Amino acid sequence: MKRIAVFCGSSLGNSETIIEQSKHLGKLFVERDITLVYGAARIGIMGTVARAVINGNGKTIGVIPEFLKTKEIVNANLTELIVTKNMHDRKIIMYDKSDGFIIIPGGFGTMDEFFEITTWGQLGLHSKPIGILNTNGYYDALIQQCNVMVENGFLKQENLDAVVIDSTIEGLLEKMTNYVPLPKPKWLNKDGL
Repeated sequence: MKRIAVFCGSSLGNSETIIEQSKHLGKLFVERDITLVYGAARIGIMGTVARAVINGNGKTIGVIPEFLKTKEIVNANLTELIVTKNMHDRKIIMYDKSDGFIIIPGGFGTMDEFFEITTWGQLGLHSKPIGILNTNGYYDALIQQCNVMVENGFLKQENLDAVVIDSTIEGLLEKMTNYVPLPKPKWLNKDGL
């Protein structure tokens, strides 16, 4: 994986552990020559990850919709900045530019990105690894809810198992590197239709 999209909060939150782990993620991207693809902001957890990559002379691709760019939250030091018309176009470009996805702590926007990219994988529209960095149990309740969906027959266990989860960045990157994608759904032809 040469380019990984990181979905995370535009807020900083209140956990020093999450902030430190975000910095560590950025530093590991630099060490492993992984380009960061993210939401282009200089604020919040996403800004923390990006600063660590930029400070280490790593590569960054920021993707932001026009209406957010005008709010002056854009990081001016990116390797590449892509401005889109809307949030949906932003997600499509982040998907196109990435070899995999990591979800770290965030709010509704992070959940939106996680569920959409995971649904695309479930439908066979991509076979890229999706990883959850479960810092200090931040996503324990989400994982439990996914298990409830499996127990109630609304989610297949194989689709849940396709999401890799770890509490350490190194462990998560290892699992994502060794990821074996699900077979494409039988109803999906070679053109994805």
